[in-house]
Amino acid sequence: MRLTVLAAVSLLAVAAAGCTNETLDSFDKVDVDISKVSKKTDYQLSSAVLGKLSSMNIDRSSPMMLRIFKEEGRLELWKADRSNRYQLVRNYKICAWSGKLGPKMKEGDRQAPEGFYPLSRAHMNPNSSYFLAINTGFPNAYDRANKASGSHLMIHGACSSSGCYSMTDEQMVEIFAFARDAFNGGQSTIQLQAFPFRMTAENMARHRDNPNIEFWKMLKVGYDHFELTKRPPEVNVCEKKYVFNQQADKPFSPAGACPAMTTPAALEVALGSYNKTYAAAYAKAMQKYDGTVWIEPSEAQRKAIVADQRKGRELAYAPTGNSLDAGKLMTAREIAEQKRKAEEAERRKVEAAERAVREAEEAKLAAEQAKIKEAEAFAADVAAEKAQKQARGAGALPVPEDNPGVAAVEKKEEKPFWKFWNNKTAPRKAEPAADVTQQSQQDAGRQAAQTTQSTAATTTGQRVEKPAAGADALPVPEDNPGVQVVEKTAEKPFWKFWQK
Repeated sequence: MRLTVLAAVSLLAVAAAGCTNETLDSFDKVDVDISKVSKKTDYQLSSAVLGKLSSMNIDRSSPMMLRIFKEEGRLELWKADRSNRYQLVRNYKICAWSGKLGPKMKEGDRQAPEGFYPLSRAHMNPNSSYFLAINTGFPNAYDRANKASGSHLMIHGACSSSGCYSMTDEQMVEIFAFARDAFNGGQSTIQLQAFPFRMTAENMARHRDNPNIEFWKMLKVGYDHFELTKRPPEVNVCEKKYVFNQQADKPFSPAGACPAMTTPAALEVALGSYNKTYAAAYAKAMQKYDGTVWIEPSEAQRKAIVADQRKGRELAYAPTGNSLDAGKLMTAREIAEQKRKAEEAERRKVEAAERAVREAEEAKLAAEQAKIKEAEAFAADVAAEKAQKQARGAGALPVPEDNPGVAAVEKKEEKPFWKFWNNKTAPRKAEPAADVTQQSQQDAGRQAAQTTQSTAATTTGQRVEKPAAGADALPVPEDNPGVQVVEKTAEKPFWKFWQK
């Protein structure tokens, strides 16, 4: 029954579709002062918003729908008027979204999801770490059938994204209030439509070379249905594909074969006319973009164009620009030239690396050769000095000479500790006189050995006779002019200290 009613109004929607876009840019300012919001989940829409809704014949608690366009960086909020047609009431600028155009396929790929997601009251998260959040419901039936993985993909505040759609806190508190009022009005699920871009003929032609184009053509069917009817399409999944507004007698199985399906007649007629217009526009767009390729920017490139917005903000605040401003349309010739420059830059980089390695090896070899030359020069110096010494006195032993660099210090003889009572200084040992020569010492020895006469000597009143010549006797030492004799007075033992 729902599809029958939908088909009945589809033709009217085609005629009236153009009159709903007048609010696109005139109603995207948020008049929320966060500092005055005492309880964010209880925030009430401002009187200006309620007045605007009333002027559009829309009730505060009427059903709503969300629609996202990544490339433009926009989130649209649509609400049903009293004729049950949806009108655009808010056009928010998305503060940050991560990744590039295309669906999310696996956990950690930083891709924000694309597709059709039903949001229930259970998806509302008032206790989010990112101010407020609404879970996108990823993965849905289509994602699971295609083995896509990921979790906690949100629409949230704080302007910081890792696979989510992040808004400002002011925007998020208002979106949360719109959703709360719609659920309170009886809506069971809010449809989220997430697209890479507006599915116009020109945009489809511009992205025709993107590897995700077949996936986007599938999403475009649901996009077209909404553009025609201004109602969220009924979404099912079979054979791992989305199907929209299809009537079937059997239930749909996401991974199973699609049952026999039919499109309501009125809707099919409207789609036939719509598709003819689209085909003509697409052919014209293909002529415009013939020989060109759209270069999709990276997330880093999108962030670079809005880097100045981060000044003075906390590190978590990370806005991203839109792909339209950061991307680039290039001709085949420009692409070839860019490729040539990239290859040339890579070649120079490789050559520079090879040159650096070669120079390092040459420097190492030069250092080794310098060490060898230094060692050879040192060896030559040593050999030359040795040759000079041999020329001065070949085979002679070296004669010790005075060393002017060493000072002779006389060390005073120390007495043992048990002679502490003896204060007398020990006599110095006899030392050779400075002018005695080796020859004089030898003469003195011969003179003492050859003495043959007996002489008399008087010692302490007694007469001593020298032995006759030739007699066996030890030689008597005589005065040696080269030796200074010091007389040593006999010392008495310490135990005779009483004797004088």
